[in-house]
Amino acid sequence: MKIEKSKSLFSRAKNYIPGGVNSPVRAFKAVGGDPIFFKSAKGSKMYDEDGNSYIDMINSWGPMILGHANPLVEEAVIQAIQNSPSFGAPGEREVIIAELICDMVPSVERVRMVNSGTEATMSAIRVARGYTGRDKFIKFEGCYHGHGDSFLIAAGSGAMTMGTPNSPGVTSGTAKDTLLAPFNDLESVKQIVSENKGEVAAIIIEPVPGNMGCVLPQSGFLEGLRQICDQEGIVLIFDEVMTGFRLAKGGAQERLGVIPDMTTLGKIIGGGLPVGAYGGKKEIMDFVSPDGPVYQAGTLSGNPVAMAAGYAMLKHLSDHPETYGKLESNTKKIVAGYKETLDVLGLGYTMNQIGSMYSLFFTDQQVVDFETAKQCDTTKFGQYFNLMLQRGVYLAPSQFETLFVSAILSEEDIEEIIRSNDESLREMLNA
Repeated sequence: MKIEKSKSLFSRAKNYIPGGVNSPVRAFKAVGGDPIFFKSAKGSKMYDEDGNSYIDMINSWGPMILGHANPLVEEAVIQAIQNSPSFGAPGEREVIIAELICDMVPSVERVRMVNSGTEATMSAIRVARGYTGRDKFIKFEGCYHGHGDSFLIAAGSGAMTMGTPNSPGVTSGTAKDTLLAPFNDLESVKQIVSENKGEVAAIIIEPVPGNMGCVLPQSGFLEGLRQICDQEGIVLIFDEVMTGFRLAKGGAQERLGVIPDMTTLGKIIGGGLPVGAYGGKKEIMDFVSPDGPVYQAGTLSGNPVAMAAGYAMLKHLSDHPETYGKLESNTKKIVAGYKETLDVLGLGYTMNQIGSMYSLFFTDQQVVDFETAKQCDTTKFGQYFNLMLQRGVYLAPSQFETLFVSAILSEEDIEEIIRSNDESLREMLNA
């Protein structure tokens, strides 16, 4: 497989773009080698600048549920852009997609469009603070909510301590209002709330984290958070930027049966275009300007092209719920094929899967939180990633990123993924 053009482009990019990429994980530092530069994508495949093809297992980090360049989405974009790519003023498409989101997502009675998942989570925390009159919030180790200052916090010496910044540029003043707990540890949350009685505005969580790999909430954990929030007047926020409309029509909250007070969304609601949204109960969202005192604005929010693409995607998913059966069937076939080889070869592993999200962890212990995820053999994953890449299967370039399966995968694609996995693992073992 030749990647000369990708190497040349990366070399040029490093002269003008920090690290040569516009999002850090793309640099392949976690897996070694140089990043692939892509030229086009269609259906289940992506094509790089050298003409190589890859079965895509990331799908633009989630939104390409129906595959790349879906005709419904393409046609919606073409029609919208003919009327101008931006108004900076209200349009009908904002209304119809808002109606659809409120109909599909159980917790959302009002929704505000923004331009990214990061913007959505930052805004949701601000609204929760304005609504409750409190400053602090709880997040969970290993859950990623974008690059807002308040979210770039690492735990101190223990889970119950105040947060400390883990990115230069984040002040200790910002960090002091961020409280951290381990994922799946309800007792730690109870203790934090008790130690900060009447000061916690919100608990924000990925109901199914995807940024420490795919990690599943244990039975009773999300239900316990809901109970704590009800008892203490805390706003429960589900960050469904990854899981929204992917695990079910109504996202993880529908599939898992726990309804938050607020929800943040992204990726899929733009059909692959840059977009985000936050929404929730009417009484909370009424605090958002211009109706309420909590200010949030965005010149390109509700962009007509993004709204058209997102509506086409969501309307199809709403009208065709059988898509979710296809997604899960594809994923389970892949996971079963992986496990068969791993078991035969006797390699230590853990496989987490829900719906069309899954992760293969190179560790023989169960992965239930950030600490257990960090026990994985990242060197082994790097070897595996590159062997799969050579065979034309494009995985997330990090052990700590979930994979997203599309409904467009053919039986031949699935067979090829399983075969590539088998060959790659055997080559690793024989190296």
